[in-house]
Amino acid sequence: MSTPTITFNNGATYERYMGLWSQTAGEKFLDWLQPKPGQHWLDIGCGNGAFTELLVARYAPSALDGLDPSAEQLTFAAQRPALKAAHWHQGDAMALPLPDASVDATVMPLVIFFVPDPAKGVAEMVRVTRPGGSVSAYAWDMPGGGFPYFPLQLTLREMGAVVASPPSPDASKIDELERLWREAGLVDVQTTAITVQREFKDFEDYWETVLGGPSVVATLATLTPDRIGELQEKVRARLSTSADGRILASGRAHAVKGHRA
Repeated sequence: MSTPTITFNNGATYERYMGLWSQTAGEKFLDWLQPKPGQHWLDIGCGNGAFTELLVARYAPSALDGLDPSAEQLTFAAQRPALKAAHWHQGDAMALPLPDASVDATVMPLVIFFVPDPAKGVAEMVRVTRPGGSVSAYAWDMPGGGFPYFPLQLTLREMGAVVASPPSPDASKIDELERLWREAGLVDVQTTAITVQREFKDFEDYWETVLGGPSVVATLATLTPDRIGELQEKVRARLSTSADGRILASGRAHAVKGHRA
């Protein structure tokens, strides 16, 4: 059985599935990053603009570019009122369509494990960043179970199902992020871990949210109704549930920052 691929194309379902997680982790990431306001930013793998919107609200960039492989995601991002002035590019993180030394800060939020050659992606970030500029990223700790829907993925694998996986999960390890940044020639490299939580009103809310995620939806489509019922019961038992049925889920990300010499 072949492993399904992960492709994000629906901005609205992505918002519920991952956009809210991105902003929750993004708040803590930006607190740690402490960027200067009024800079020219490039958001690589901007998706539907969830993090990009947060960046604008908090640090008022002088100019803003966003890049993503999905035209549908970019269309959704462009409709956010706060992002009307942004410039959008459909493209590849390993071949950025921007000139050398053209932006003050590059960021890759929840993306580096999707890049087939992470070192090439970081090299491109460095190339387009001006000397002294910031190069940063944060990513779910995929090997360490930090992905917010890891309990669901783990249960599926225990049941013998094939679950989609990004091409470079090890790039999210904190020591690997530090290595990538240092080998790209960046200076003042620092890393940190970020833990976040999100509440779902009940299991049904959690499950409907999951159905918007391409990392598991293709696998669910291969299961019979009985197997899905079994899966739901096993996942429910793994989740932290309050007496009134609310679900508290958590995620853990690793972050890295540095400057171009």
